[in-house]
Amino acid sequence: MARGCLISFEGIDGAGKTTQIRALERELRAMGYRISTLREPGGTEISERIRELLLDTSSRITPVAEALLYAAARAQLVQDVVRPLLDEGAVVLADRFIDSTIAYQGYGRGLNIEGLHQLNNLATGGLEPDLTILLDIPVELSSRRRQGMLADRMENEGVAFQDRVRRGYLEMAGKLPRFRVIDGSLPEETISAIIIDIVVRFLKGDLWD
Repeated sequence: MARGCLISFEGIDGAGKTTQIRALERELRAMGYRISTLREPGGTEISERIRELLLDTSSRITPVAEALLYAAARAQLVQDVVRPLLDEGAVVLADRFIDSTIAYQGYGRGLNIEGLHQLNNLATGGLEPDLTILLDIPVELSSRRRQGMLADRMENEGVAFQDRVRRGYLEMAGKLPRFRVIDGSLPEETISAIIIDIVVRFLKGDLWD
């Protein structure tokens, strides 16, 4: 059986990742692909408990502890869920993965990026996404989209933090060929069509510049 494919979705809060994952999931299922979706942190009993702690607004967590907790949740998810699905040939759609750690704890919090790469490698056993979709939106749009919504601990970070995270994502996208950057301010249906085209071509083995 052929190995499956891991496709991650990244972006600052409010970029529309969850909406686009659902749209892509529907389309790929209709085409006959076996699809599994997951979110980070989460996806296993242990990882969901860690998620509650990480996103609780009353939690006072140091940047290093935060990075370690995200890595712990990811390690459990990869071992219990992601690798078995890939071994079975599934297409796994991940709402965040290793690049979130680099963007948020590295560029956002200021932790050593090389150290975070090593931590990611330890947590995943070297597993990286085959394709990463980055939905890029201005920080101001993120703030407008989240107005009136109950914010979690990470979403409560200020504009300067979110701007550092966004810049980090764009820097990674400029270095890593697996990234595809999409303007997240476009109409929802337009974004969906772009993503579906990219992913279907990728799954069929088509190459593009």
